[in-house]
Amino acid sequence: MAITDDTPVPVPVPVEAGAAGATPRPETAPGADPLGRRPNILDPGFDLTLRPMRYPAFYEMYRDAIKNTWTVDEIDFSDDLVDLDRKLLPAERHLVNRLVAFFATGDSIVANNLVLNLYRHINAPEARMYLSRQLYEEALHVQFYLTLLDNYIPDLAEREAAFAAVENIPSIRAKAEFCFKWMAAVGDEPLRDATDRRRFLMNLICFATCIEGLFFFAAFAYVYFLRSKGLLNGLAAGTNWVFRDESMHMNFALAVIDVVRREEPELFDAEMGERITAMICEAVDAEYQFACDLLGQGVPGMSVADTRSYLEYVADQRLAQLGLPKHFGSSNPFAFMELQDVQELSNFFERTVSAYQVGVDGDVTFDEDF
Repeated sequence: MAITDDTPVPVPVPVEAGAAGATPRPETAPGADPLGRRPNILDPGFDLTLRPMRYPAFYEMYRDAIKNTWTVDEIDFSDDLVDLDRKLLPAERHLVNRLVAFFATGDSIVANNLVLNLYRHINAPEARMYLSRQLYEEALHVQFYLTLLDNYIPDLAEREAAFAAVENIPSIRAKAEFCFKWMAAVGDEPLRDATDRRRFLMNLICFATCIEGLFFFAAFAYVYFLRSKGLLNGLAAGTNWVFRDESMHMNFALAVIDVVRREEPELFDAEMGERITAMICEAVDAEYQFACDLLGQGVPGMSVADTRSYLEYVADQRLAQLGLPKHFGSSNPFAFMELQDVQELSNFFERTVSAYQVGVDGDVTFDEDF
């Protein structure tokens, strides 16, 4: 199924206290409950009990992610190399170089936050199963971008510079510093009070809506713009897979946030909403700085002003998904993004079909009953 900005976020429904077969839920958050009751999802501890399952939708998300398995070896970059050598304008080549430089470290930052902050504080085994799968997917994205850079940038010195973009390209450094600020905000201690939990929620919301849901969605827009001009189809094919993964990552995080909202609604006060809006506005500004860098040489068909409108449009979508008022009121100026999740049509005998969720092992004949 195609995933769009308007796709409803699956909401895990916890087993209610007193229901048949249910384990009572704690009234208070801090510490282990002396009566052995199951914790809320952000309570300190390390719940290992999968049955009865408190959040079955997280387990289904894990199963869906498994069905979306792909490998980097399926992606053919040969046509891209022809495009890079013969078809791209200098301004388009600059866009691509900056874009792949961001890709070189972007998913590594997300993976580090997942390990250092998310896994240790989300206290539900079925949710940690999904996070384990997400970590694999982040590593797969890193492999995809590594392979991309190895193909796109044959010069070793240029390639090393791309991997060091966080240090030497100001627009990429600004995005990385935004990420690191929220990564460092959580700390190593358990989430024992409302202050700790709000700090954790700000990290989760940042990585879901600002980084995966804005920074990467902006990157997808550049890729799909080039695809709309018939350029870099290998990059677009791999991005189709990454897009699906990132959309699922974002929906998982939004579902966790919804669980916390139900379990501890007092955390989501007016001040929290203002902080979230300010953070998303800061992310838009950081990404706009990157857009000015990418498009600064004048890319025909993609203006800085339209890109700013697109960023504001996506930011408003994220605010709405969090149950907050839209801030910008911008519309989507990029018609080509309306087709971003249309599954590609392929000649079955010529190339790998990314529309399938999993590969087929063994012999296939055409006289089977389907």
